[in-house]
Amino acid sequence: MAVKEKNTAGSLSSTPRYKTYSIAEVMAAGGATAFANKLGKNSANIQDRLNKLPNDAFLTKEETDKALETLNEKSVLNRGQHYQQ
Repeated sequence: MAVKEKNTAGSLSSTPRYKTYSIAEVMAAGGATAFANKLGKNSANIQDRLNKLPNDAFLTKEETDKALETLNEKSVLNRGQHYQQ
């Protein structure tokens, strides 16, 4: 999960900075909903923003299936490398 941070360093970078959180940090906060609440986010606002997105902003079922297949393949490969070390 990533949260946009304000640039207080005074740098001229035009790209926004994001603070990222690990899955362990999210789970330690009590899960995704509790974590979002701690960051001042709520599911109603998120759902409203998602509803305003155009349909082509979302993956199709085929794209989702392919992405999950790729992630699963990489996960299996990474686990195999981990055990070989």
